[in-house]
Amino acid sequence: MTLLSKIKDVLGPLKSPSKEELKNALLQLNITVNDLADLPEPSEGKPYNRKLLFKNEEVELLVMNWSQLECAPHDHGNSHGWIQVLSGTSLNSVYEVKGNGLPTELFHEFHHQRKFFFAPKKAIHKMKASNNTDLVTLHLYSPPITGMIVYDLEKCTACVVSDDCGAWWPDEQYQKLKEIKLKKN
Repeated sequence: MTLLSKIKDVLGPLKSPSKEELKNALLQLNITVNDLADLPEPSEGKPYNRKLLFKNEEVELLVMNWSQLECAPHDHGNSHGWIQVLSGTSLNSVYEVKGNGLPTELFHEFHHQRKFFFAPKKAIHKMKASNNTDLVTLHLYSPPITGMIVYDLEKCTACVVSDDCGAWWPDEQYQKLKEIKLKKN
């Protein structure tokens, strides 16, 4: 059985999956870096490059290969999901935001190879490769991410980005769907 057919068999039947169903799907897939041919190289000047492995109306599965840059603080819109560290170590920083204020960091934690961590709806976080490791992560979200908000803490602003933009301030004007001025705390 090919990886793609295995992914379709496991993820295809999911309907509005719960937190537990998503994690069980990742465990059942049991994907390793060695399973992923044509892993995208990290993008120049970007925190990661991603490859979509599967997407339907219910879920999306992506693999991300990280550079040494950190992504911007962001949420996942109305999606929730699991992130699995396939190789390397991730430094994940979690934020809280009150009203239309600037997000403030609550804590950060390290996630090593084979670690899973949950990303709740509307939760704000940022990630980066830690200790100069070659970080590769697998992401399973439901529903597929749309309406992601990316934060620029220095400029005290945020924007809703288009679905083709990653967790960084958009390069192209069309990727900024809505800009939001934030209040300093």
